[in-house]
Amino acid sequence: MGREKTFRFKQFAVLNDRTAMKVGTDGVLLGAWCPVEGVHRVLDVGTGCGVIALMVAQRNSEAVITGIDIDEGAIEEAGLNYANSPWSERLTATLADFNDMKDNDRYDLIVSNPPYFTDSLLPPDASRTLARHTCSLTYRQLIEGAARLLAGDGTLALISPTDAEGDIIEAATFASLPVRRITRVIPIEGAAPKRTLWLLSRRDIPYREDELTIARPDGTFTQEYIDLTRDFYLKM
Repeated sequence: MGREKTFRFKQFAVLNDRTAMKVGTDGVLLGAWCPVEGVHRVLDVGTGCGVIALMVAQRNSEAVITGIDIDEGAIEEAGLNYANSPWSERLTATLADFNDMKDNDRYDLIVSNPPYFTDSLLPPDASRTLARHTCSLTYRQLIEGAARLLAGDGTLALISPTDAEGDIIEAATFASLPVRRITRVIPIEGAAPKRTLWLLSRRDIPYREDELTIARPDGTFTQEYIDLTRDFYLKM
């Protein structure tokens, strides 16, 4: 692994050269935030370089995780990253379209950092467009598919821009997959939230709404962000 193309975490390293979507704050937030206790079968939708799947594997020593993507380069890279990790026997990278998945499999957790260029100008790079434009997977398709593929008390965890909240709540209502937790992510103290972390489940758990601030105005990380990511980031 060439140093310049590899992102190193405390317990694993991620080559992110071939995939369109690189290691970023969104994926790390979701991988650290999603609930993994008691989870056995996990599906990572749009795995990219595999960072979320690897974080789930680190956090839960029993979980068996399948990462799927529609991009061949992403699956090759995720497969390499899975194989080079301490949890290779529990991780599988599969070239697959979530919309085509059969419901003979049931998952305890479906996790996804999905497309979000719904109303934005498309980026010029074609593979990045494919990875990040909702023509490949809409929020409704993700949520309806999860409602079909989750075990009875399974959970869907995802991250979105805050301006997608209305679409996601509507899709969750139509799919009868209730929103159980919303965490709004504030990039810098005093700014408006830019991302929303979501937990959807048929399990009867109390609804919770909260906020997470990443950094202070001087650029230092908040204690809550350090606490969330300290098991992963070398600098924490």
